[in-house]
Amino acid sequence: MASRFREILQSGEFVVTSEIGPPKGTNLEPMLHHIELLKDKVHALNVTDHQSSVMRYPSLGGAMLIKERGGEPIVQMTCRDRNRLALQADLLLAHSRGINNVLCLTGDAVIVGDHKEAKGVFDLDSSQLLMAIRTMERGKDLGGNDLDGAVDLCAGAIVTPEAKPLEPQLIKFEKKVEAGAEFFQTQAIYDLENFERFMDYARPFGVKILAGIILLTSWRMAEYMNRNVPGVYVPQPLIDELKAAPTGEALKVGIEIAGRMIRTIKEKRLCDGVHVMAIGKEEVVPSILRAAGLDGDST
Repeated sequence: MASRFREILQSGEFVVTSEIGPPKGTNLEPMLHHIELLKDKVHALNVTDHQSSVMRYPSLGGAMLIKERGGEPIVQMTCRDRNRLALQADLLLAHSRGINNVLCLTGDAVIVGDHKEAKGVFDLDSSQLLMAIRTMERGKDLGGNDLDGAVDLCAGAIVTPEAKPLEPQLIKFEKKVEAGAEFFQTQAIYDLENFERFMDYARPFGVKILAGIILLTSWRMAEYMNRNVPGVYVPQPLIDELKAAPTGEALKVGIEIAGRMIRTIKEKRLCDGVHVMAIGKEEVVPSILRAAGLDGDST
Protein backbone atom coordinates (compact mmCIF):
# COMPACT_ATOMS: atom_id res chain seq x y z
CA MET A 1 0.00 0.00 0.00
CA ALA A 2 1.61 3.23 -1.16
CA SER A 3 2.06 6.24 1.11
CA ARG A 4 0.15 9.21 -0.29
CA PHE A 5 2.40 11.48 1.74
CA ARG A 6 5.51 9.97 0.13
CA GLU A 7 4.04 10.58 -3.31
CA ILE A 8 3.41 14.24 -2.44
CA LEU A 9 6.95 14.61 -1.06
CA GLN A 10 8.38 13.24 -4.27
CA SER A 11 6.11 15.36 -6.50
CA GLY A 12 7.97 18.59 -5.78
CA GLU A 13 4.79 20.24 -4.49
CA PHE A 14 5.16 22.58 -1.49
CA VAL A 15 4.16 20.27 1.36
CA VAL A 16 2.14 21.37 4.39
CA THR A 17 1.71 19.20 7.46
CA SER A 18 0.31 19.99 10.88
CA GLU A 19 -0.20 18.08 14.09
CA ILE A 20 -2.82 17.15 16.62
CA GLY A 21 -2.33 16.63 20.33
CA PRO A 22 -4.32 13.65 21.65
CA PRO A 23 -6.47 14.06 24.77
CA LYS A 24 -5.47 13.14 28.27
CA GLY A 25 -8.41 10.80 28.70
CA THR A 26 -11.06 9.07 26.65
CA ASN A 27 -12.99 12.12 25.47
CA LEU A 28 -12.08 12.06 21.79
CA GLU A 29 -14.52 14.72 20.63
CA PRO A 30 -12.02 17.63 20.51
CA MET A 31 -9.48 15.52 18.61
CA LEU A 32 -12.12 14.29 16.16
CA HIS A 33 -13.19 17.90 15.61
CA HIS A 34 -9.59 18.90 14.83
CA ILE A 35 -9.21 15.97 12.45
CA GLU A 36 -12.31 17.04 10.53
CA LEU A 37 -11.14 20.65 10.55
CA LEU A 38 -7.65 19.96 9.17
CA LYS A 39 -7.62 16.68 7.25
CA ASP A 40 -8.45 18.33 3.91
CA LYS A 41 -6.41 21.48 4.53
CA VAL A 42 -2.95 19.91 4.93
CA HIS A 43 -1.21 17.03 3.20
CA ALA A 44 -0.72 15.00 6.38
CA LEU A 45 -1.38 15.21 10.11
CA ASN A 46 1.04 14.15 12.84
CA VAL A 47 -0.30 12.79 16.10
CA THR A 48 2.07 13.50 18.96
CA ASP A 49 3.32 10.60 21.10
CA HIS A 50 3.21 11.53 24.81
CA GLN A 51 4.67 14.92 23.91
CA SER A 52 6.96 16.38 26.61
CA SER A 53 6.69 13.02 28.41
CA VAL A 54 3.07 13.69 29.40
CA MET A 55 0.85 10.59 29.28
CA ARG A 56 -1.97 10.93 26.75
CA TYR A 57 -4.12 8.92 24.33
CA PRO A 58 -1.74 7.01 22.05
CA SER A 59 -0.39 8.40 18.80
CA LEU A 60 -1.22 5.19 16.96
CA GLY A 61 -4.84 5.39 18.11
CA GLY A 62 -5.08 8.97 16.87
CA ALA A 63 -3.49 8.00 13.54
CA MET A 64 -6.11 5.27 13.10
CA LEU A 65 -8.88 7.82 13.65
CA ILE A 66 -7.37 10.11 10.99
CA LYS A 67 -7.15 7.20 8.56
CA GLU A 68 -10.73 6.13 9.24
CA ARG A 69 -11.90 9.67 8.43
CA GLY A 70 -10.04 9.92 5.15
CA GLY A 71 -6.99 11.87 6.28
CA GLU A 72 -3.30 11.07 5.84
CA PRO A 73 -1.71 10.35 9.24
CA ILE A 74 1.91 10.48 10.36
CA VAL A 75 2.26 8.42 13.50
CA GLN A 76 4.93 9.67 15.89
CA MET A 77 6.90 6.95 17.65
CA THR A 78 9.26 7.66 20.53
CA CYS A 79 11.84 5.20 21.81
CA ARG A 80 11.45 6.42 25.40
CA ASP A 81 8.44 4.28 26.27
CA ARG A 82 8.87 0.99 24.39
CA ASN A 83 11.57 -1.57 23.82
CA ARG A 84 12.38 -3.01 20.39
CA LEU A 85 9.71 -5.72 20.65
CA ALA A 86 6.94 -3.23 21.34
CA LEU A 87 8.19 -0.77 18.72
CA GLN A 88 8.29 -3.44 16.02
CA ALA A 89 4.85 -4.69 17.01
CA ASP A 90 3.43 -1.16 16.71
CA LEU A 91 5.04 -0.78 13.27
CA LEU A 92 3.34 -4.02 12.16
CA LEU A 93 0.01 -2.75 13.51
CA ALA A 94 0.44 0.63 11.81
CA HIS A 95 1.20 -0.91 8.43
CA SER A 96 -1.64 -3.41 8.73
CA ARG A 97 -4.10 -0.53 9.31
CA GLY A 98 -2.91 1.50 6.34
CA ILE A 99 -0.81 3.95 8.34
CA ASN A 100 2.31 4.26 6.24
CA ASN A 101 4.10 7.33 7.60
CA VAL A 102 6.22 7.30 10.75
CA LEU A 103 8.16 10.06 12.47
CA CYS A 104 10.94 8.45 14.53
CA LEU A 105 11.84 10.19 17.79
CA THR A 106 14.13 9.29 20.64
CA GLY A 107 11.81 11.14 23.06
CA ASP A 108 12.09 13.77 25.77
CA ALA A 109 13.50 12.85 29.18
CA VAL A 110 10.94 11.38 31.57
CA ILE A 111 11.74 13.97 34.23
CA VAL A 112 10.15 16.83 32.24
CA GLY A 113 6.74 15.10 32.14
CA ASP A 114 3.92 14.22 34.54
CA HIS A 115 5.13 10.75 35.55
CA LYS A 116 8.53 11.53 37.01
CA GLU A 117 8.75 8.08 38.64
CA ALA A 118 8.44 6.31 35.26
CA LYS A 119 11.45 4.53 33.80
CA GLY A 120 12.65 5.59 30.36
CA VAL A 121 13.33 2.63 28.08
CA PHE A 122 15.56 3.97 25.28
CA ASP A 123 16.34 0.44 24.06
CA LEU A 124 16.74 2.06 20.62
CA ASP A 125 17.31 5.65 19.58
CA SER A 126 15.65 7.34 16.61
CA SER A 127 18.41 6.33 14.17
CA GLN A 128 18.17 2.71 15.27
CA LEU A 129 14.39 2.85 14.90
CA LEU A 130 14.85 4.07 11.33
CA MET A 131 17.20 1.14 10.68
CA ALA A 132 14.66 -1.22 12.24
CA ILE A 133 12.03 0.00 9.76
CA ARG A 134 14.34 -0.61 6.82
CA THR A 135 15.15 -4.08 8.18
CA MET A 136 11.46 -4.90 8.51
CA GLU A 137 10.90 -3.72 4.95
CA ARG A 138 13.31 -6.47 3.90
CA GLY A 139 11.11 -9.03 5.66
CA LYS A 140 13.22 -9.47 8.80
CA ASP A 141 12.82 -8.40 12.42
CA LEU A 142 15.65 -7.12 14.61
CA GLY A 143 16.26 -10.65 15.86
CA GLY A 144 17.01 -11.80 12.32
CA ASN A 145 13.77 -13.76 12.08
CA ASP A 146 11.58 -13.89 9.00
CA LEU A 147 8.38 -11.82 8.95
CA ASP A 148 5.23 -13.22 7.43
CA GLY A 149 4.59 -9.97 5.58
CA ALA A 150 6.92 -6.98 5.48
CA VAL A 151 6.14 -3.32 6.18
CA ASP A 152 6.41 -0.41 3.74
CA LEU A 153 6.75 2.89 5.57
CA CYS A 154 7.64 6.48 4.69
CA ALA A 155 9.97 7.17 7.61
CA GLY A 156 11.15 10.53 8.87
CA ALA A 157 12.93 12.16 11.77
CA ILE A 158 13.54 15.56 13.30
CA VAL A 159 16.46 18.01 13.18
CA THR A 160 17.12 21.24 15.08
CA PRO A 161 18.65 23.85 12.73
CA GLU A 162 18.98 26.48 15.47
CA ALA A 163 20.78 24.25 17.98
CA LYS A 164 23.82 25.73 19.67
CA PRO A 165 26.33 24.29 19.17
CA LEU A 166 25.07 23.08 15.79
CA GLU A 167 27.75 20.52 14.98
CA PRO A 168 26.39 17.64 17.14
CA GLN A 169 22.99 18.19 15.53
CA LEU A 170 24.51 17.93 12.05
CA ILE A 171 26.20 14.65 13.01
CA LYS A 172 22.82 13.28 14.16
CA PHE A 173 21.23 14.53 10.93
CA GLU A 174 23.73 12.66 8.78
CA LYS A 175 23.33 9.55 10.93
CA LYS A 176 19.56 9.63 10.44
CA VAL A 177 19.95 10.08 6.68
CA GLU A 178 22.27 7.07 6.56
CA ALA A 179 19.72 5.10 8.63
CA GLY A 180 17.05 5.72 6.00
CA ALA A 181 15.20 8.94 6.86
CA GLU A 182 13.23 10.15 3.84
CA PHE A 183 12.00 13.41 5.35
CA PHE A 184 12.72 15.73 8.26
CA GLN A 185 10.36 17.95 10.22
CA THR A 186 12.49 20.55 11.97
CA GLN A 187 12.26 21.99 15.45
CA ALA A 188 10.75 25.49 15.40
CA ILE A 189 12.63 28.01 13.28
CA TYR A 190 12.24 31.80 13.48
CA ASP A 191 15.56 33.03 12.07
CA LEU A 192 15.18 32.46 8.34
CA GLU A 193 18.71 33.63 7.48
CA ASN A 194 20.11 30.99 9.82
CA PHE A 195 17.71 28.41 8.37
CA GLU A 196 18.87 29.25 4.85
CA ARG A 197 22.46 28.50 5.92
CA PHE A 198 21.30 25.17 7.36
CA MET A 199 19.56 24.34 4.09
CA ASP A 200 22.76 25.09 2.13
CA TYR A 201 24.29 22.28 4.20
CA ALA A 202 21.28 19.91 4.16
CA ARG A 203 20.12 20.19 0.54
CA PRO A 204 22.90 18.03 -0.98
CA PHE A 205 21.74 15.05 1.10
CA GLY A 206 18.63 14.82 -1.06
CA VAL A 207 16.11 14.32 1.76
CA LYS A 208 12.93 16.35 2.08
CA ILE A 209 12.94 19.08 4.74
CA LEU A 210 9.78 20.59 6.25
CA ALA A 211 10.44 23.73 8.33
CA GLY A 212 8.82 23.67 11.76
CA ILE A 213 6.54 26.65 12.44
CA ILE A 214 5.31 26.99 16.03
CA LEU A 215 2.54 29.55 16.54
CA LEU A 216 3.60 32.32 18.93
CA THR A 217 0.65 33.37 21.09
CA SER A 218 2.35 36.07 23.19
CA TRP A 219 5.69 37.77 23.79
CA ARG A 220 5.88 35.93 27.10
CA MET A 221 5.68 32.61 25.25
CA ALA A 222 8.51 33.73 22.96
CA GLU A 223 10.74 34.74 25.86
CA TYR A 224 9.89 31.51 27.72
CA MET A 225 10.95 29.47 24.69
CA ASN A 226 14.21 31.39 24.43
CA ARG A 227 14.98 30.67 28.08
CA ASN A 228 13.74 27.08 28.35
CA VAL A 229 13.50 25.28 25.00
CA PRO A 230 16.88 24.11 23.69
CA GLY A 231 17.35 24.73 19.98
CA VAL A 232 14.67 27.42 19.72
CA TYR A 233 15.55 31.09 19.29
CA VAL A 234 12.94 33.79 18.71
CA PRO A 235 14.67 36.98 17.43
CA GLN A 236 14.02 40.16 19.39
CA PRO A 237 12.19 41.95 16.50
CA LEU A 238 9.50 39.25 16.58
CA ILE A 239 9.18 39.59 20.37
CA ASP A 240 8.85 43.37 19.97
CA GLU A 241 6.17 42.86 17.31
CA LEU A 242 4.18 40.74 19.75
CA LYS A 243 4.68 43.27 22.55
CA ALA A 244 3.30 46.01 20.33
CA ALA A 245 0.06 44.11 19.75
CA PRO A 246 -3.05 45.83 21.16
CA THR A 247 -4.55 44.17 24.22
CA GLY A 248 -6.19 40.88 23.25
CA GLU A 249 -4.67 40.77 19.77
CA ALA A 250 -1.36 38.98 20.40
CA LEU A 251 -2.74 35.75 18.93
CA LYS A 252 -3.71 37.60 15.75
CA VAL A 253 -0.16 38.95 15.48
CA GLY A 254 1.24 35.47 16.08
CA ILE A 255 -0.91 34.14 13.23
CA GLU A 256 0.37 36.94 10.98
CA ILE A 257 3.99 36.13 11.90
CA ALA A 258 3.52 32.41 11.21
CA GLY A 259 1.76 33.12 7.91
CA ARG A 260 4.46 35.56 6.85
CA MET A 261 7.22 33.05 7.59
CA ILE A 262 5.47 30.30 5.61
CA ARG A 263 4.91 32.65 2.68
CA THR A 264 8.60 33.64 2.67
CA ILE A 265 9.78 30.02 2.89
CA LYS A 266 7.56 29.08 -0.05
CA GLU A 267 8.38 32.10 -2.21
CA LYS A 268 12.14 31.68 -1.70
CA ARG A 269 11.90 27.88 -1.98
CA LEU A 270 14.03 27.60 1.13
CA CYS A 271 12.95 23.99 1.65
CA ASP A 272 10.29 21.46 0.63
CA GLY A 273 7.45 22.58 2.87
CA VAL A 274 6.40 23.42 6.41
CA HIS A 275 5.14 21.63 9.50
CA VAL A 276 2.70 23.87 11.40
CA MET A 277 2.46 23.34 15.16
CA ALA A 278 -0.28 25.33 16.88
CA ILE A 279 0.08 23.41 20.19
CA GLY A 280 -3.41 23.41 21.67
CA LYS A 281 -4.76 25.97 19.23
CA GLU A 282 -5.43 23.72 16.25
CA GLU A 283 -8.53 25.84 15.55
CA VAL A 284 -6.39 28.64 14.11
CA VAL A 285 -4.31 26.53 11.70
CA PRO A 286 -6.67 27.42 8.80
CA SER A 287 -6.16 31.12 9.64
CA ILE A 288 -2.37 30.61 9.54
CA LEU A 289 -2.64 28.97 6.13
CA ARG A 290 -4.79 31.83 4.82
CA ALA A 291 -2.27 34.36 6.17
CA ALA A 292 0.41 32.41 4.28
CA GLY A 293 -1.52 32.74 1.05
CA LEU A 294 -2.26 29.04 0.88
CA ASP A 295 -5.73 28.00 -0.11
CA GLY A 296 -5.95 25.63 2.82
CA ASP A 297 -7.28 22.78 0.73
CA SER A 298 -4.90 19.87 0.04
CA THR A 299 -7.44 17.85 -1.92
